[in-house]
Amino acid sequence: MKLIRFAQQAKIKILFVQIYRANQAWFSSQVGDSAPYEAALKTLKEDPFAFLIKEAHSAGIEVYAWLNMLSLSTNEAAPILKKYGPDILTRNLEEKKTLADYKIDNQYFLEPGDMRVRKELVSMVEEIVRGYPELDGIQFDYIRYPDSHPRYGYTPANIDRFKKSTGLKKVREGSRAWSDWKRAQVTELLKLLIQSARSVRSKIRVSATGCMSYDRALQEAFQDWPSWLNKGLVDFVTVMNYSADPKEYERWIGVAKTKVSDLKRLYFAVGAYKLVHSPEIFEKEFRSCEASGSGLCAVFHYGSLLENVALERPLQSED
Repeated sequence: MKLIRFAQQAKIKILFVQIYRANQAWFSSQVGDSAPYEAALKTLKEDPFAFLIKEAHSAGIEVYAWLNMLSLSTNEAAPILKKYGPDILTRNLEEKKTLADYKIDNQYFLEPGDMRVRKELVSMVEEIVRGYPELDGIQFDYIRYPDSHPRYGYTPANIDRFKKSTGLKKVREGSRAWSDWKRAQVTELLKLLIQSARSVRSKIRVSATGCMSYDRALQEAFQDWPSWLNKGLVDFVTVMNYSADPKEYERWIGVAKTKVSDLKRLYFAVGAYKLVHSPEIFEKEFRSCEASGSGLCAVFHYGSLLENVALERPLQSED
């Protein structure tokens, strides 16, 4: 298959393969909408993800299931949304008259502090690990609050849990207690997902994506990804260093390197999707990643390389 041949030529070690997004599943699932999986199965006549794992392993390449956890994108037909209704979507304090009022940055976000959300996502992770015993690892993406005007988390259930946990009678936007609470909800969700995966296979590797800039991650997405690394919660973090400015890209690398104790467990991503028409900038950033001393350079994503083959040059060269 073309992807495997390309990965071999580029000496790629890991393929992060997106099999879950917007509550749609490219595997057999009782949690997500399996229509994409069923369509692919009908065409290929065998499980498409199992086939890819087999082909990748025969080429000496690892495969991670890449899962977009808390974003439903624009999918108003998401099974989890139909099952529980909009109360499971994180929200601000503005009045909500229609479902569209819950959209944030043109997508619907699940509330990480909602116990129903956690139960469904934990079950989904178990489905994957049980269904693919040869899978090398899982990459948890969208483990965060929305970071566009970050005044979210105001679901009735989340507020009730906050008050009972802290003893506070009201939520003060921007307060340390409220910010720490939201950060804790994100980390607790990640812990549950990892426990779920490792309850099935204790040795499976787990990773998460981290937002950049660091201030954005910590103060807006409420995502303390350095602590996930430094406390050993995950095997590595893939930092989404998506900038179209090579100087900013290097600056963010510098900041990230000061936050972790083991640089080899920090993987820097390059946003090829932003640079489809700027292969020279993509190459500069890829070279910066290579020179950073991090454990791996990740490219988001393969589809962008197909759009402009000029982006492939730094991956194929021996420099």
